[in-house]
Amino acid sequence: MQISSRFTIAVHVLTCIEVFKDDYQVNSEFIAASVGVNPVIIRKIFGQLKEAGLIHVQRGGNGGVSLAKPADAITLCDIYRAVESVDQEGLFHFHENPNVNCPVGRNMHYVMDGRLAKVQEAMEKELSSMTLADVITDTKAKIAADQSNRSERSRQKQHFES
Repeated sequence: MQISSRFTIAVHVLTCIEVFKDDYQVNSEFIAASVGVNPVIIRKIFGQLKEAGLIHVQRGGNGGVSLAKPADAITLCDIYRAVESVDQEGLFHFHENPNVNCPVGRNMHYVMDGRLAKVQEAMEKELSSMTLADVITDTKAKIAADQSNRSERSRQKQHFES
């Protein structure tokens, strides 16, 4: 089982929207350069996030994207549900045709369904406890630390080259 990259891309997209909103025109091309994917993929994610009520999209020359609600009101579970196609079946897709003539095959759904539902519930509960604001705060702190470390390395380099 593996959750697609749409989830992490969507978190990346929303973080860029908030971090860069005051300094850049944040659009699909700008974000695609940060994520390292084609802008078409970003526009598809925009569509899903817009449909979920997480972003506003303004088209045109001065267009761009903005959060539709405060970052602390958007949970990682909201983002996950917006971009992952988890239907009524749930996160885990059970194999289609277990052999009903086999005692294991005929009982596998009964034995596993509850367990898999608990795993999905635990994951969604954990994602619900984390907000986009948490990710943005940590991202800004890491950016600041990286800039500070670069400045320190530059000073050290200058000192030793003198």
